[in-house]
Amino acid sequence: MSHRILVVDDEPDITALVAYHLARMGYRVSTAANGQDALKAARDERPDVVVLDLMLPGVSGYDVLRELRRRPETSEVGVILLTARREEVDRIKGLSLGADDYLTKPFSPQELTLRVSALLRRLAAPAVAAGSTLVEGPLTVDRGAHRVMLNGVEVPLTATEFKLLLTLVERRGRVQTRPQLLEIVWEAQPDIQTRTVDMHVQRLRAKLAEVGDMIETVRGFGYRFKGGGGTK
Repeated sequence: MSHRILVVDDEPDITALVAYHLARMGYRVSTAANGQDALKAARDERPDVVVLDLMLPGVSGYDVLRELRRRPETSEVGVILLTARREEVDRIKGLSLGADDYLTKPFSPQELTLRVSALLRRLAAPAVAAGSTLVEGPLTVDRGAHRVMLNGVEVPLTATEFKLLLTLVERRGRVQTRPQLLEIVWEAQPDIQTRTVDMHVQRLRAKLAEVGDMIETVRGFGYRFKGGGGTK
C-alpha cells in the first residue's frame, strides 16, 4: 500500500502543485485548506506525513502542529513545514513544536518530494537483528523496536528524534558535526540549515530529563554522547 500524504495550504495553486508532484511519486494525496479541516483529516485518514503551511486562516499551522503532537493517534506522524516565513525565529518555533523538517517558499517541488521520501524512510526504518539494545545507565535504546526507555518508562520520541538519538548513542564518545548529522539523520546536504539539528537536540534533552546532559555540546563542532555504554 502506498503512503498517504496530507497537504495543508490555503493557496490552491500551491496545494495543486505539491499534490501533483507527490502523486507522481505514487503517494496517495489528500488536501486541506485550513487548520480545522487538517486536524479532522489527520484524525480520520491517519496520513504518514503532513506537509503543513504555517499561515492558515483561523487555526494557525503552529496550532495544528501542536495539536498533532498532543493527540496520541497523530503524535508520531511526520510533519514537514512549508511556509513563506523565512525568519529564523519561525523555523525555530516550528522545530521546537515537533516539526521534522522545514522548507521555505518559493521551493523546488523535487526537493520537497525528496524530503518527504527521506522522512518516510525514517518513519519506516527496518528493524535490526538481535543484540540491538543499547544501554546507557538508566537509558535503553531498542533499535529493533524503535523504543527508548528511561528508568523503565518509555520516552515518546518522533521518528526523527529517535534516529538522531540512535546515531549519537551508536557513535558515543565521538563528536558528530551538525553537517554530519544532517546527512545521516535528515539525508540532507550540509548546506541545509544546521539550526534544525540544534532544535532537535534541545527537544531530545528535554525529553530525556535527568540524562539529557549526556548529549554534550562540543563548542564550534557539534554534539557528542557521553558514556561507556553497552549492547544487549
